[in-house]
Amino acid sequence: MGVAGDHVGPARSRERFLQGESVEGSVRSPILNSWQRSLLLGLSPDQTELPYRDDFDPDSRLVRAALPVLDRLALRFAGSQMNISLADGNGTVLQRRFGEPSLAKSLPSIQSVPGYVFAERFAGTNGIGLALAERRLVQVYGAEHFAERSQSSACSATPIRDPLSGCIEGVLCFGFPRSYADPALDVLICQAAETIERRLMEQSSARERGLLRTYLDARERARTGEAGEDGRLITMADLAGSGLDQRDQTILKEKATELLCSTRLTAVDVLLSHGRGVTLMSRPVTSHSGVEGIVVEAVLPRHPPPHHLAAAPHAGRPAGPLPRIATTTVVPPPGHLPGGAPGPAAGSHQSTGPHSAGPDDSAHDAVRGLVLVGEPEVGKYAVAARRRLELLAEASTRIGTTLDVSRTAWELAEIAVPRLADYVTIDVPEAVLRGEESADPRTELHRTVVHGIREDCPFYPAGRRVELRATTPHMRCLASGQAVLEPDLRSAAGWIAQEPEHAERILARGVHSLVSVPLLARGVLLGIASFYRSEDPAPYGDDDCSLAQELAARAALCIDNARRYTREHTLALALQRSLLPRGLPEQDGVEVAHRYLPAESGVCGDWFDVIPLSGTRIALLVGDVVGHGLHAAATMGRLRTAARNFAELELAPDELLTHLDNLLVRLDREEGGENAAVGSTGFVGATCLYAIYDPTSRQCTMARAGHPPPALVHPDSTVTYLDLPAGPPLGLGGLPFETAEIQLPEDSTLVLFTDGLVEDRHRDMEVALEQLRQALARPHRTPEDTCEAVIDAVAPDHPDDDIALLVARTHALPPDRIATWELPAADPALVSDIRAAATRQLAQWGLDEVAFAAELLLSELVTNAVRYGTEPIQVRLIRDRALICEVSDGSSTAPHLRRAATTDEGGRGLFLVAQLAQAWGTRHTTHGKVIWAECALDAA
Repeated sequence: MGVAGDHVGPARSRERFLQGESVEGSVRSPILNSWQRSLLLGLSPDQTELPYRDDFDPDSRLVRAALPVLDRLALRFAGSQMNISLADGNGTVLQRRFGEPSLAKSLPSIQSVPGYVFAERFAGTNGIGLALAERRLVQVYGAEHFAERSQSSACSATPIRDPLSGCIEGVLCFGFPRSYADPALDVLICQAAETIERRLMEQSSARERGLLRTYLDARERARTGEAGEDGRLITMADLAGSGLDQRDQTILKEKATELLCSTRLTAVDVLLSHGRGVTLMSRPVTSHSGVEGIVVEAVLPRHPPPHHLAAAPHAGRPAGPLPRIATTTVVPPPGHLPGGAPGPAAGSHQSTGPHSAGPDDSAHDAVRGLVLVGEPEVGKYAVAARRRLELLAEASTRIGTTLDVSRTAWELAEIAVPRLADYVTIDVPEAVLRGEESADPRTELHRTVVHGIREDCPFYPAGRRVELRATTPHMRCLASGQAVLEPDLRSAAGWIAQEPEHAERILARGVHSLVSVPLLARGVLLGIASFYRSEDPAPYGDDDCSLAQELAARAALCIDNARRYTREHTLALALQRSLLPRGLPEQDGVEVAHRYLPAESGVCGDWFDVIPLSGTRIALLVGDVVGHGLHAAATMGRLRTAARNFAELELAPDELLTHLDNLLVRLDREEGGENAAVGSTGFVGATCLYAIYDPTSRQCTMARAGHPPPALVHPDSTVTYLDLPAGPPLGLGGLPFETAEIQLPEDSTLVLFTDGLVEDRHRDMEVALEQLRQALARPHRTPEDTCEAVIDAVAPDHPDDDIALLVARTHALPPDRIATWELPAADPALVSDIRAAATRQLAQWGLDEVAFAAELLLSELVTNAVRYGTEPIQVRLIRDRALICEVSDGSSTAPHLRRAATTDEGGRGLFLVAQLAQAWGTRHTTHGKVIWAECALDAA
């Protein structure tokens, strides 16, 4: 928010807010959040009193580090209306400086005297309180202040952090008239805060240097006094000369850091590479200025054991001989430290073991080396930093192992508990779970994960829709897209206001601190992860917040990958299902059932089809396209459409597969040219099995292109896998396909399937085929029941490939529904005899109503065969769902429908056939052709 509009914008917005109106969008979110918290805390805009503390330390580490900086700032702003404040981590003002010293006399004491507390819970929205709440640089202008007393001023404030712990030690704040506002002030205040932080670091370094000097002085006195040459001091730089490589030195430093942060003074054995053992000892040390610290020494054998003596470690002991140092708590005698340095007070515990490490315990076969010296708190920070890095490294391998949104969210929670949090909740918009982007994540949050060290903490359960108030840390996190840290939930008014009784139950379980982090990836907001602490009494700090952000960022990227995959998988599956048959055609030749199961890893392009053909024949088709996803589904749609069109042309199975093969070769060539620029090497290919069953003869003609052969279940439940010529997969081009003809027993069952049913990386294919055989060997089972049994017994639990299953029980057309006549010669006079015989047959079938239309159809078809065809000529009537009239002859020349001119004497026969029949066509056979026409049985 700029200053130019402050005279109107913020004042009007604040007035509307206090009247209960919505001002969202017209006020910066940090300011609005602070206003809302102030109201929840019961603060009044016109209050003028603040708590005052007179017990603050005027000589604290923070004050000592900041004094020179504050003095320089006062000189820089000399003569101006600038008010410079230094506050501690609780918001209590410790120091003040003024550009014009007389300001201190003219301002009220609340703005000029140290000791007043400006934390947000007491003072409402102000620079110091907001910097502590937001934990970053903030600006507050004029009416953005909650209290009336500050309306005429502006301020910038930024936290000051301890460089070692990352904790906020205090706040540096500039107060000034609104006319002073300048972006350069923000740069200056950040630079000043960084200077104070460096000085804090220097204080820590000076303390450690004092400890080191005391230790070195003590060791030098020990060397020149009593210990002799065997007690000489070596450093980490000298350890390489003792046979320790860089990896060994790293191990020693890590273990020494852990000892440094421990309150126990111990000696521990450390196993290094090549079976060598080293003992690390921690000892107390106190500098001349009174700083208490810890020294960690390494005790090494002077001569490493021979290689053949370095045995494998057992029972927790390192291999090979070790120095004569027991693993026990070690404290020097009262009043002493190594080399005579002052030790702890009398009465401290000391070891009574025979090898307790004293100042003269330097054996002739060992040397000591200094590894680390420092304060325990510093060691704790180092250990915590290393553990954070280890957690991040582990997270990179454990988060995102699947392409499932919910599972990825669970992996984030599992890696965070218990090393970062005691409880984790993750809320994801429902749209994200479906693979989409959420239009407004705040309105459709879905509790996806609740995970913790116990199950009795009363968080909202998983599976519930979560509705959060704008004042909660979670919604502030979503609105700002930044992490929100609540160190003390008992004072988090916005969190408690969501549901006070529910919050009280959570607090009663010991939960006391919260970090809410947005799941943000590629600019898309995917949800929110909330980390709660209960077991560790220390509240969350900025380092914990940064770690949570790192984990959430990695998880968000994996969740977004899973979301994108889910979207593509859903689209591919929807496309796949839309391209598969939605219903099976009505016919009497076979009784059919089917199943389609998509692969868990993505749609693979499997399909099936049932196509009615002329003469009551039925085509059965299954296929499998190479590849996954939308491309495979689209290719499958092309193939299925092409296969239906080729089937309508009455092509034999081998011819149909040849046409499909040519189609895929062309597609592969086209797509190869389109994708050449991006280096695509994708292959457009497929396998296919095509079968035609004729219920009038029970003959089944089949051909396959690299596809598994079908299973045939005989009426006696015997199961065989048909031995068909394999044929090459579709898309290779130029290779022939072969057909096989099989006479099927009546009421047998033909089972067609794709390889996803029997191919699985967890079992052998022969085993799967035997399981399929056993599942099919059941008598008197419907195709629907057979499909169910096969899927239950044979299909993998987590299929890597699509599964298409087509079960067809075959039926034979009764002989009394078929009438056949042979024409002994191509004599036109025989046409009348055929018409008479057909009329009698139709009357016998009770189809007198269609007799006239059937007579005309047969008259035209038989006349064409006699005039233009060759012998033998056969006429067949089939009574099925329609009346089918067929005339076959030995000629391969097919007739063509044309429109005859008014002057033509002929050429109208097929036109008449087309008008009388509901469908007609020509199919070629090995001996000639068949011209057929169907007449609807309801035709008058």
